[in-house]
Amino acid sequence: MAIWRTVVGKLWLTIIGLVAVVISTIGLFLLQYIDIAFIDAVKIKHLFVYAGAVGFLLTTFFAFFLLTKITQPLREMKDAADQIAQGDYTARVAIRSSDEIGELANTFNSMASEIDTLIRILEHERDHLSSVLRSMTDAVISLNAEGGVILTNPKGQHLLEQWNAAEWDDPEGERNGEVPVPLLETYRDVIRTGTELTNKIHVQNGVYSVVMTPLVSSDGIRGAVAVLRDVTEEFRVDKMRKDFVANVSHEIRTPLSMVQGYSEALLDDIAASPEERRELVQVIHDESLRMGRLVKDLLDLARMEAGHLEMNYQRLDVNALLTRVYRKFAALTKERGISLSRSDERSDLVLQSADGDRLEQVLTNLLDNAIRHTPSGASIRLLADRLSGPKGDEIRLVVEDEGQGIPQEDLPYIFERFYKADKARKRGHNGGTGLGLAIVKNLVEAHGGSIAVSSEPGSGTTFTIGLPVAGKR
Repeated sequence: MAIWRTVVGKLWLTIIGLVAVVISTIGLFLLQYIDIAFIDAVKIKHLFVYAGAVGFLLTTFFAFFLLTKITQPLREMKDAADQIAQGDYTARVAIRSSDEIGELANTFNSMASEIDTLIRILEHERDHLSSVLRSMTDAVISLNAEGGVILTNPKGQHLLEQWNAAEWDDPEGERNGEVPVPLLETYRDVIRTGTELTNKIHVQNGVYSVVMTPLVSSDGIRGAVAVLRDVTEEFRVDKMRKDFVANVSHEIRTPLSMVQGYSEALLDDIAASPEERRELVQVIHDESLRMGRLVKDLLDLARMEAGHLEMNYQRLDVNALLTRVYRKFAALTKERGISLSRSDERSDLVLQSADGDRLEQVLTNLLDNAIRHTPSGASIRLLADRLSGPKGDEIRLVVEDEGQGIPQEDLPYIFERFYKADKARKRGHNGGTGLGLAIVKNLVEAHGGSIAVSSEPGSGTTFTIGLPVAGKR
């Protein structure tokens, strides 16, 4: 209103000035004819016409001149406002006067400066949030109320691409926009209830922990943001821990029950003769040895996995190692009707840095398994050879039997703790603890080597160990 009062006031001043100009002009014309006795009526008419025309032209000229001077700052403010609307927050208006229009221009410049500062702060916060999202190891996926993806970080984008490329049983018609199928149920619950939900989802071979929070505005729930963490490894470790406790309990329960039962029989004098008592004592002794072996294997495996196993590395003649192992099992295999053979000695079968006792433990565990699963009349071969590879020379040890073999579905897991491929085998005093192959794998890797297995059910099993001649790399 102050602006329009200024404009109207200046227009009235202009009109009054123009009227004064017109009157003065008419007076001048009248003075030219004042001394004339007779005034012609036609000339007077012409005089008024000329005076009116001149007054009109002068009035129009001054009106347009003043109007331009008044509206020019307003046009400049409009142009500056358009520039700000297009994103140029540095646009300013020149202050040409100290009146109300000048004050308006000054206020406009202050407002533009505040907007520029606010936009810079918002851009800084946006860049900061974007950096945080990009650096997060967790996947972040933001969804609107229609199920469309609003924002993701690189981890979330990779997860979306991976899930969208997979085939799902969920019909396309039941999906909400672009919401991935694994998140669909959680997303619907969050949108329906408007509360934060935490869930674990199993997708293909992975396990993800999902925390989904609704995005709430004054109009209601406008979407949800999901934070996903890959907890596959934690899930696997937790499962291994539970399986480990269950397996240890199971392995110890049987010998412990037998020791308890036979010792109670001795206390109750159930054995009628010295021979029966001796049998009971022998069973107790065997079961105690079995528990001792289990505890020893558990301690060895724990030390290996923690990296605290003491190793005595020195130069090792592999021929002597094979000879010791062969002699250890020769009598046992002969007793069971199994043919045990070994490869010929070679002068180049020497490891520059190896622990002979640990490698003997490796071959002992492998031969013990082979003998346990090889029937009478079959054979077991213990072989050694030196080969050249891309990473240097290595000595390859092979334990090959003609036993019952290992099913193909069990081969990837036989080096895990307590895993037994022969599910039907009873855990008698000759049964293993399920830790032997896990110990073998850790000991071989401690030497910088590798172990592989190949097997066909009914055709036997072959374990192949590769050890670097120069020692652990």
